[in-house]
Amino acid sequence: MEETGQLKRAMIDAAAGAISGAISRTLTSPLDVIKIRFQVQLEPTSWVLLRREMSKPAKYTGIMQASKDIFREEGLPGFWRGNVPALLMYMPYTAIQFTVLHKLKTLASGSSKTDDHLRLSPYLSYVSGSLAGCAATVGSYPFDLLRTILASQGEPKIYPNMRSAFLHIVQTRGIRGLYAGLSPTLVEIIPYAGLQFGTYDTFKRWMMTWNRFRLSNASSANQGDSLSSFQLFLCGFAAGTSAKAVCHPLDVVKKRFQIEGLQRDLKYGARVENSTYRNMNDALRQILRTEGFAGLYKGIYPSLIKSAPAGAVTFVAYEYISDFLESLIT
Repeated sequence: MEETGQLKRAMIDAAAGAISGAISRTLTSPLDVIKIRFQVQLEPTSWVLLRREMSKPAKYTGIMQASKDIFREEGLPGFWRGNVPALLMYMPYTAIQFTVLHKLKTLASGSSKTDDHLRLSPYLSYVSGSLAGCAATVGSYPFDLLRTILASQGEPKIYPNMRSAFLHIVQTRGIRGLYAGLSPTLVEIIPYAGLQFGTYDTFKRWMMTWNRFRLSNASSANQGDSLSSFQLFLCGFAAGTSAKAVCHPLDVVKKRFQIEGLQRDLKYGARVENSTYRNMNDALRQILRTEGFAGLYKGIYPSLIKSAPAGAVTFVAYEYISDFLESLIT
């Protein structure tokens, strides 16, 4: 019976994670495309660097300007470039992430109940989130790489679809090419996932404490333990913002490795040629030297605008879908 219950729980976590990930990814795809375009352009956007080095101006300089350019040159579908591999990446990613996270919290707390998981120390929540993020990243990374390439290639297209991109990468760079940039990704995901899930649990505890204080005169003492969808949204929003703000530079480095050798049109700026960066540290040094500190935060504004609601939608959808599936099974 216990094994059957654990299997059901794992299926619920996987299904809820996959569905919530698909909803979140599709709704926020336009902002993700804009973020990637900023991250992969080599030209500095800082006017100080532009004057000092007389560099060619960057193609994308602001969110509104980038949105207008993408819409004019690629139409509305341009904002969903790479969404298919993004879904193929994000659905298993969130499924693995939530499943592993729930299993780790169950082991740490000795209970499979979500309410008991909230009693874990923040330290254990951060560690569980980090380990779950690593497992999900390794399991879905090739789709992340394909998404980045398709979203950044612009017009004219280098690859007409995901299959052609996959075959070309395997033929020219081997299977290892599908994992280009995995090292900075894992270095990024450990603090990112830890912060995201750790702060989400922390914000939920704070919100429950606030509810209990606000409803202290109510007849039911347990009313504060139930959070509204808006409160869950706020917790997810805050968690997504905190995690992304801290870990964005490593995401920029990852994107540079992922598009190495992509021969996109020069109107999008200089290309990242093969072996431009020897390793993660070399990439950080080169970006700092040629693009300044601001280079490590290219795309931070669309990233924050995207990740905050994306995190909120993912968490809220997961909570509701998980409860719904659990009610169907039980």
